[in-house]
Amino acid sequence: MANPLDEFVEKFTQLMDAAADDEPRILEEGGRLLETLVATDNWLPDAYAKPHPEYYQQYLLHKDPQNRFSVVSFVWGPGQKTPIHDHTVWGLIGMLRGAETEESYAVQGTNQAPKLQGSTQLNPGMVGKVSPTIGDVHKVANAYEDRISISIHVYGADIGQVSRHVFDAQTGAAKSFVSGYANA
Repeated sequence: MANPLDEFVEKFTQLMDAAADDEPRILEEGGRLLETLVATDNWLPDAYAKPHPEYYQQYLLHKDPQNRFSVVSFVWGPGQKTPIHDHTVWGLIGMLRGAETEESYAVQGTNQAPKLQGSTQLNPGMVGKVSPTIGDVHKVANAYEDRISISIHVYGADIGQVSRHVFDAQTGAAKSFVSGYANA
């Protein structure tokens, strides 16, 4: 029996070969591929599911040799959350275990707080999407205060090496960061 992650990577690579410049197609078809991957929770190795007591963990599962996409597991300890941040590339978020809440924001400029646009919750098997073209700024949190949640993310670059931004919740001031990976 083939490893579900390997099958996913193979099919996503084929999608990128066919549609590398077609973001709507990548988000649509790639989202369906990710839904299939997160539909079962029996394939993620324990090494990529370990929480940290203070910070969410971002583990690299696969990086495309041409840097067209990366696959990452996010492990959220109880109550852990991100600041308001962007990605600068397209992304897909598939919920594997537990749940995440997402607040979407519009950045309004210097000296203006980012404006809350909406809130959603991802439950196991669900997939969310981000991109500079459809909305790229959000804040994510483990929906639970008493257990771990794990999501699988696919980004249109090696996200651990991409310069991105966090935004001050009061002033909207942007600060650059590069996330890296917990297992690098």
